[in-house]
Amino acid sequence: MKRLLRYGVLFALLAGAAGWWATAPERVSEAQFAALSGDAAHGETVFWAGGCAACHSAPRSEDAERTILSGGRSFITDFGTFYAPNITPDPENGIGTWELVDLANAMLHGTSPSGQHYYPAFPYTSYARISPQDVADLWAFLQTLPASDIPSKRHEVGFPFSIRRALGGWKILFGGPAQILSGTLPPMATRGRDLVEGLGHCGECHSPRNALGGIDYARWLGGAPNPSGKGRIPNITPAKLHWSEADLVEYFTSGFTPEYDSAGGEMAEVVQNLANLPREDLHAIAVYLKIVPAVD
Repeated sequence: MKRLLRYGVLFALLAGAAGWWATAPERVSEAQFAALSGDAAHGETVFWAGGCAACHSAPRSEDAERTILSGGRSFITDFGTFYAPNITPDPENGIGTWELVDLANAMLHGTSPSGQHYYPAFPYTSYARISPQDVADLWAFLQTLPASDIPSKRHEVGFPFSIRRALGGWKILFGGPAQILSGTLPPMATRGRDLVEGLGHCGECHSPRNALGGIDYARWLGGAPNPSGKGRIPNITPAKLHWSEADLVEYFTSGFTPEYDSAGGEMAEVVQNLANLPREDLHAIAVYLKIVPAVD
């Protein structure tokens, strides 16, 4: 009996050590990012495509205020309430002491400068699909934006979701594929895939999730309950979205639908972001949405 107990304790210790090792936060190669220089002009395109202002500007911001990324917006989920942080160049309350590699770790691996897992309310599972150069360009653009000394709010998350190390296991289970629509695509569709699956993180809202908050990739872009509890976020696969490519580009530009309705709610702010992209990028998004698998 004592021998069995010793073996049981040893097994538990080994399993715990293996779990601790497996759930460690990942980091990018510092040498890779040290070799990159950012283009702030292209970084602005990355900024609008990534929807940074939609989350990190103060609530009800308009026009130039949307580039003051002081945070504060709340995101109410089944796991707690999350608040977008201040990501301005302020050294005390923003990310003014960060370096490019810190932004890369955050966006590509969901890892903080202190080595903690970020909660996936920050859509790093989508941003993980963007290129290192896009991260470098975004970093260059962020340095040009105004600083704010507004402190970030603490998330309101209870046990057991407050155990950040457990997020390492969540990432293993639900990190998602490198490409959702895999294979070789024509150039315009490839650009659309990069924007929709990566920077635009469209599936974060438009795809259903499982009980632990992981995206159901079998029903990619097939619609989902609205976290606010009001209605549903629509299915934007060809099964339900019958607009033409021209209709989609017009919607992304002006917010007007073919039925003479207009974008509302959070989508209105998404349109504000998309309207800053080059028209060929909007066309690329439309091309991609017309070829994704239909979800009934």
